[in-house]
Amino acid sequence: MADLQQLEALVSQVRRDILRQVHKVNSGHPGGSLGCTEFFVALYKVLMDRKDGFSMDGKGEDLFFLSNGHISPVFYSVLARSGYFPVEELNTFRLLNSRLQGHPTTHEGLPGVRIASGSLGQGISVSIGAAQAKKLNNDDHLIYTLCGDGELQEGQNWEAIMYAAGNKVDNLIVTIDLNGQQIDGSTDNVLPMGNIKAKFEAFGWDVMEIEAGNNLEAVIDGMKTAKTKTGNGKPVCVLLHTIMGHGVDFMMHTHAWHGKAPNDEQLAVGLAQNPETLGDY
Repeated sequence: MADLQQLEALVSQVRRDILRQVHKVNSGHPGGSLGCTEFFVALYKVLMDRKDGFSMDGKGEDLFFLSNGHISPVFYSVLARSGYFPVEELNTFRLLNSRLQGHPTTHEGLPGVRIASGSLGQGISVSIGAAQAKKLNNDDHLIYTLCGDGELQEGQNWEAIMYAAGNKVDNLIVTIDLNGQQIDGSTDNVLPMGNIKAKFEAFGWDVMEIEAGNNLEAVIDGMKTAKTKTGNGKPVCVLLHTIMGHGVDFMMHTHAWHGKAPNDEQLAVGLAQNPETLGDY
């Protein structure tokens, strides 16, 4: 495992990658990607037990499923910088015939991508299936999932949440990105969801919160705690409090950058706030 200073350097580089990807094609979703950067770095560099190389069967290793697939820029950056494919391929983001489509898909065969996502609300369901397959195969590895908070407005999630608890799917950690923003405004203005923690607990989940979701050390410590809660008869939910657009001051705390690319001047400002640490692609 890299030390904290090295991981923080990667966080800065990933934020640069996000900005440069969406700027190049004037398209994509920087806000949620920037807010989840610490989570992805913690997941792939510290938390998950991963094999070298990539196979779709995922036997003998932890698996991750991205449900809110529009934050593909951060996913692609961390996958590339974790060795799944060449970093230079980030140059092809959202281009015709690229393996790096705006929302992750599987038919292009991009290593690290296990499901097509972007149609919201499906990730928990898929992850439950993978978690139950692990149990059937006597594989004691874990399944991780990331969902957006606005995504919980999709009804399929609650069927899955009920099913996971009812069937004691306790090798599953679902993280909810609680940034309070979605494409049309704040989640409270679009469709208030009330007390999400109380809802998950009422459905029979073990729930914990990470209040400082953009503090890398806090995310690592919190997710390590979540791992200790697995295997106890309940699925685990982590409520990760993040700031949309974190790390780029003019993108923070607003839904305006959910799906908008920076212009040349804005790119320069954002890059200046996130020093190059590992080399741009």
